[in-house]
Parts: sequence; structure tokens; C-alpha cells
Amino acid sequence: MADVTTTGSELPAYRLRRVAQYIQDNLQRELRLAELSAVVHMSPYHFARLFKRSTGVSPHRFLVRHRIDEARALLAAQTVPIAEIARSVGFRTQSHFTTTFRRLTGITPSAYRRNLPHRHIAGLIA
Repeated sequence: MADVTTTGSELPAYRLRRVAQYIQDNLQRELRLAELSAVVHMSPYHFARLFKRSTGVSPHRFLVRHRIDEARALLAAQTVPIAEIARSVGFRTQSHFTTTFRRLTGITPSAYRRNLPHRHIAGLIA
């Protein structure tokens, strides 16, 4: 019973790194909690609890944030269509990607892409 009620337990750093790398390597795929927990040989419930204690966010939120971070990098390249970026970072539809991107960044992917050159140019002039 003591293991269950321990309040300071977190996911060991090596397991956290392993899951983070797995997420990065598989952003384009649908990733479920059971799959992520299996990467570090833990039950889904226990994994999710320790993951949140370790990172401050749930595994799902961590995954979505990484998908949006990767999408930002791809949008900055300005060579890939937004629909293709959406698929490459694991969103089934461009509309779901746009909604999620806006919720996390406050701006749509197309507006984000449009505003990038202006920020860069303004930084060079100033």
C-alpha cells in the first residue's frame, strides 16, 4: 500500500526520455496511452499518473504540444501545404489541426505562416 500512496514518485528520467523520443519519432501516427505506457513497461493508469507528476501535463497534452511545435517548424519552412503538415504531425483533418493550433497558439496556421516573414524583416530593420 505504501507504493500507491507515495506522493513524491515521478517517472524515472530514463523512462521519460524514452517516451518523449518515441513520441517524437511517431508524431504522424495515432498514439494511444496503452502504447505509450507499453514503451516503458508500465500500466496505462500508473504511467499516466507518474507522467503528469513528472511533466506537469497529461501524456495526451504533451503529445499535442509536441505536434504543434513540430508544425510550427514546418510552417516556418513555408514549403509544405498546411494540409500536408497537419497529416505529417498526426492530425486526421486540416480543420482539427487548425482548431488545435489556434487553441494553443492563439493564431491559425495560415496566419502564423503569413506573419513569420514580417517578424523576421522587422527584426532586421530594427
